[in-house]
Amino acid sequence: MDSTQERTFCKWLNTKLEAAGYPPMSNLVKDLSDGVRLIQLMEIMGDTSLGRYNKVPRMRIQKAENVNTALEFIRQRGVKLTNIGPEDIIDGNLKLILGMIWTLVLRFTIADINEEGLSAKEGLLLWCQRKTEPYKEVDVEDFSLSWSDGLALCALIHRHRPDLLDYDKLDKSDRYGNTRLAFQVAAEHLNIPQLLEVEDLCDSAKPDERSVMTYIACYFHAFSTMDQAETVARRVEKFAELMQSVWASRNDYERRAREFLLAITEVQEQWGASKFKGTYVDAKEQSSLFTAYKQTTKRRWVAERQDISTLFGNIQTKLRTYGLREYIPPQGLGLADLDDAWNVLLKSEATRSRAINAQIRQIKESLRKEFADVANDFYQRLQTISIELAGVEGPLELQQQQIQKIQTRLPALSAALEHVVDVQRQCDAANVDENDYTIFTADDLEYELGLVTQGIAKKIKFIDNQIVSRNMSNLTPAQLEQFESAFRYFDKDEVNVLNLSQMTSALASLGLVYSDEDMNYIYDQLVQDYGAITFEAFINLLVDITEDQTSAEQLREAFRGIAADKTTHAQPYVTELDLRLAHLPASAIEYLREAMPTSTNEVGEPQYDYEQWLDKVFE
Repeated sequence: MDSTQERTFCKWLNTKLEAAGYPPMSNLVKDLSDGVRLIQLMEIMGDTSLGRYNKVPRMRIQKAENVNTALEFIRQRGVKLTNIGPEDIIDGNLKLILGMIWTLVLRFTIADINEEGLSAKEGLLLWCQRKTEPYKEVDVEDFSLSWSDGLALCALIHRHRPDLLDYDKLDKSDRYGNTRLAFQVAAEHLNIPQLLEVEDLCDSAKPDERSVMTYIACYFHAFSTMDQAETVARRVEKFAELMQSVWASRNDYERRAREFLLAITEVQEQWGASKFKGTYVDAKEQSSLFTAYKQTTKRRWVAERQDISTLFGNIQTKLRTYGLREYIPPQGLGLADLDDAWNVLLKSEATRSRAINAQIRQIKESLRKEFADVANDFYQRLQTISIELAGVEGPLELQQQQIQKIQTRLPALSAALEHVVDVQRQCDAANVDENDYTIFTADDLEYELGLVTQGIAKKIKFIDNQIVSRNMSNLTPAQLEQFESAFRYFDKDEVNVLNLSQMTSALASLGLVYSDEDMNYIYDQLVQDYGAITFEAFINLLVDITEDQTSAEQLREAFRGIAADKTTHAQPYVTELDLRLAHLPASAIEYLREAMPTSTNEVGEPQYDYEQWLDKVFE
């Protein structure tokens, strides 16, 4: 391989020397050893003078100075040389010399090859592949065996100069003939020096890659002028693509700018046309919509504004990159116009926010005053009724009429309270916690209305009872008090009416015990006569009973029967167990336990003195 490289590189260097009028070299090692040829080659390749040097060096030091001058120039041109010094060239180190020349080939012949972004070896290989792609017998994969049959060389020539050879008539199996033909045509018609021998490609198990690359690079440079038309076409194509891209970007910019300006104008018009309904729900809904706008639409617009600005900058950058005229948007669509519109939007947002907040504050204040008005008015109405209730006087029937008249005003008060509660609900919904216009809440007024309602009911019952008491002239005051106490005790709901169970317990507490059948009969009769077991009905029942059945002696006999064997005691009594065994209702037992005098026997059991209690009741 070194012999092929030596011969190829020598021929390549000779093309440089001969083109400059210098005689060719015949031996790389010998002809480069004094540095003269090397300096000449560097001046040719670098198109510059290296200054004075020893043109006829005889001493080693003079040769070293020449070689060192050339090597230093190579390094200054950005060519990296590794492990080679003046002594290597002077002493004829062929391997290092070939390495140096290969570096020069790369730098001055192959380095400037560029194909679709690839450079040097990869770019040259891609160029070969693209040029030979239409030829089915050719498959360029490397710079070695891919060139051993001569077809790739013939394909390159035919692709650029089909007039120089007829590729279709080639004997595709004649590798020597094809290679020799390519060398001959290239040298005679394309001024491509024959750097290789036919045997270098056809007889080698693996043609030398560097030698082949050096030769193929000559094809690239020879055909570069012929490729100008293709290059021009590509340049026009790329420029057209660039302008199309700029045109599309400009249209996109203008469309998005118009849509952006239209959108922010529309939302401001919506705000301007929006009217408040005067309710907290409406104001809060508009506040929520405004908040949602800022968290969604506004953020999209912020991003869109940035994207539009970036798009505009990209357009200008593209134009400046290719030295094209700056893009000026249509009137009203410049970035400054977008900025002005954006600033107007921000001011509109501030105005909208202040309007919503002012509306909410106004509604809250109105709700405070409205609640204070209805609450204070309600309280005054309650106070008026309380004063009237306290001032009721005169005959019982007249008092009864006055109180009943007052009672007829309660439904209107209940309706008014519902209005108070409704206004308070509106205040709660609007988060109105404090109110300097009133000290009342709906709960306060509801409680006070309950007290007034109870007061009226109690007053009515009291007057009714007084009327009953006055009319019951056949009852002693003690009896009437006892009966009233029993009724009131079992009238748990204070509605002045007893149900069947309550009436049964009340009668039992007075020592009047009946069978269920009799009790049901009595209850039904009273309901039929009075409509319900009112206090009046209950007293009339007891009057009838006491006139016929109940006397102090009868009750003593009843208690003695319950007390059984305890009647012989010095002080007769009954226990709670006695009352339970007599099957008295629990309510009657509870009443008797509270009403009768109590003492405790030797085992700590309560004992009730019914005799003393009856004496007190019937005195």
